Amino acid sequence: MLTGKQRSYLKGLANPMQAILQIGKDGVTDNFVTQLAMTIGTKELVKISILESAADLDVKQTAFMLADRTGSEFVQSIGRKIVLYKEAEEPEKRKIEIPQEKKRRG
Repeated sequence: MLTGKQRSYLKGLANPMQAILQIGKDGVTDNFVTQLAMTIGTKELVKISILESAADLDVKQTAFMLADRTGSEFVQSIGRKIVLYKEAEEPEKRKIEIPQEKKRRG
């Protein structure tokens, strides 16, 4: 589960990115989910665009469903764009270093 600070950091990284995957008139297919899982496994942070031809899809519902099916984290949705994050399983393949929460003294 991402903290607010971590989510904000990832939003900043995703802002200049172009969407590398698109959901079209066929909606979310098994092939799309497989392709997304492979892509997010190597890139860690992925921006997805939902085309107008998929007008019947609710953006937030689709985002959370994709996050659930790929084991990733929902970062944000803006308009018809979705950003998902999944840390690479192997430490040497991790490209993104997200800030960790500092423990409070008290």
